[in-house]
Amino acid sequence: MKVLRKFLDSQEKHFQKGGKLERLYPLFEATDTLLFSEGVVTRYASHVRDALDLKRTMTWVVIALIPCVIMALYNTGMQANTALAALGKTGAEGWRGAILSLLGMGVDPGGLIANMVHGALYFFPIYLVTVAVGGFWEVLFAVIRKHEINEGFFVTSLLFPLILPPSIPLWQVALGISFGVVFGKEVFGGVGMNIFNPALVARAFLFFAYPAQISGDKVWLAVDGVSRATPLAEMADSAMHLSASWMDAFLGFIPGSMGETSALACLIGAAILLVTGIASWRIMLSVVVGMTAVSLLFNVIGSDTNPMFAVSPLWHFVLGGFAFGTVFMATDPVSAAMTEPGKYIYGLLIGIMVILIRVVNPAFPEGMMLAILFGNLFAAIIDRIFINANIKRRLLRNV
Repeated sequence: MKVLRKFLDSQEKHFQKGGKLERLYPLFEATDTLLFSEGVVTRYASHVRDALDLKRTMTWVVIALIPCVIMALYNTGMQANTALAALGKTGAEGWRGAILSLLGMGVDPGGLIANMVHGALYFFPIYLVTVAVGGFWEVLFAVIRKHEINEGFFVTSLLFPLILPPSIPLWQVALGISFGVVFGKEVFGGVGMNIFNPALVARAFLFFAYPAQISGDKVWLAVDGVSRATPLAEMADSAMHLSASWMDAFLGFIPGSMGETSALACLIGAAILLVTGIASWRIMLSVVVGMTAVSLLFNVIGSDTNPMFAVSPLWHFVLGGFAFGTVFMATDPVSAAMTEPGKYIYGLLIGIMVILIRVVNPAFPEGMMLAILFGNLFAAIIDRIFINANIKRRLLRNV
């Protein structure tokens, strides 16, 4: 590592102001800070030193997402292998089938390695396209604006594939992440200035632009034209006829967007984020409380025509993107409320909205994405209300 450190130090002059590669300084700086801690320190008081800088904060979020990634690989492969086995086939088709055949793997829904590898052939192409295209826009704007490349994109690039269905065309992945980065973040001024979560903006754009392909919330498209409705979509049709048990939904063995199916994986990620102090427990708790209160209210009201009125809070928690959105999306420190009391209102708003969308609009059984974007829209207003109230209290003390 010392050799690499010396090499980077020797090359830095070429990227500094006046150097031959001055315009590429954001790329050099991003590489340097990715490999080593920032060497620049504040010279004069006052300042605060903290071991948990932005890079390490993003690293902890990535670590918290690992359980969801593992379940995305396993469950996607299992769903694909199950669909192939139901068709009586011994192998997959296309380039995925060629790779599996080369590795000597057939259709085995009960095999851990077979499911993981098959799932990886769906997940990683989407992830690589997201990193390549999204990274291009990040670097382009950094070079033009002459500012550093922020580590926040590493989180966005991992969140986005996890909220997509495995069968989405790769060109739509490129289009979606382009829209999310450019119009969800850069047009607002870049990192720290965006009012919406970029990954959700990208997802929302694809959902409304290409609803037939963005079907992770409603129909999971497997292989050879085989489609399966998710339990959430099944509930919208009939709450009494489900193809999966509650435990299957909790563990994540159901069709759905790749990283959102396992509530257990999301809870493991939540524990990591809460222990490290990265995410706000106030937001998570408020989202769950809001969801529980409104779903119980609809249970009491009841409906003869809408089966979603009968869905219990326990089912709402494990289906769709509720758990994933609560843990990883609603707690985004940039687009969420920042004041401590405001976090409660912000979380309650999301929890209430997701049930209203799921239940009142049976044609759209999933509602977490829109609920969080709605919460993002009002986060600054909520904070302003509490900040102004605090200012007034302080002024009255001095009267």
